[in-house]
Amino acid sequence: MEKEVIQMCGRFTLETSKEVIESELGIELYDYIPSYNIAPTQQVLALVGTTEGKKAGYLQWGLVPSWSKDPKFGSKMINARSESVDEKPSFKQLLTRRRCLIVADSFYEWKKDGEEKQPYRITVNDGGLFTFAGLWDRWQQEDQMLVTCTILTTKPNALMDSLHHRMPVILGEQAQNDWLDPNIEDKHYLKGLLQPFESTTMAAHPVSKRVNNPRNNDHALIEPVS
Repeated sequence: MEKEVIQMCGRFTLETSKEVIESELGIELYDYIPSYNIAPTQQVLALVGTTEGKKAGYLQWGLVPSWSKDPKFGSKMINARSESVDEKPSFKQLLTRRRCLIVADSFYEWKKDGEEKQPYRITVNDGGLFTFAGLWDRWQQEDQMLVTCTILTTKPNALMDSLHHRMPVILGEQAQNDWLDPNIEDKHYLKGLLQPFESTTMAAHPVSKRVNNPRNNDHALIEPVS
């Protein structure tokens, strides 16, 4: 049996219809396939800011720094701590020039209960779309190129504190605009955006442990279990 390594934030979903995503985010989608179990190394829908406005595309989840010699480095870089993002070699240059938003409609977290870990599905605004704060980079070696990303994490809010000691950074509307604005380069201001999201707009419920295996990808994964 394949052993799974669950990290924070290590899985999320995007099963909202193509039409709703396009309408709410003001983008055009191509090759969109809904997923109930998005896992590291897979392609994720992301937005980046340009001088002409935001642009949508797909990035590989798990950041491979442009200077890395090994593309497998990305499997260990699915998350970045917001508190030290301007200090770590892999991220500090990206904070001012390669920021992105990663689109989701829920994410999973595992609550430790003795020797067991129970997965929970966490939603925002009754299952509506939201975005994680992320960073991206481009890696190229000979004829191989990867465009990859990482999700920033922060301390937990009141809801997440009962599940895990960290949570992904979820940005509100104004923070999203500022995060994508290529003209904003003040590291202190940008780090100030990376705060725990308001817990009163979030909800969590336990789900099947089938989500532990990324090969499982169906609607039953998001259904509550007792």
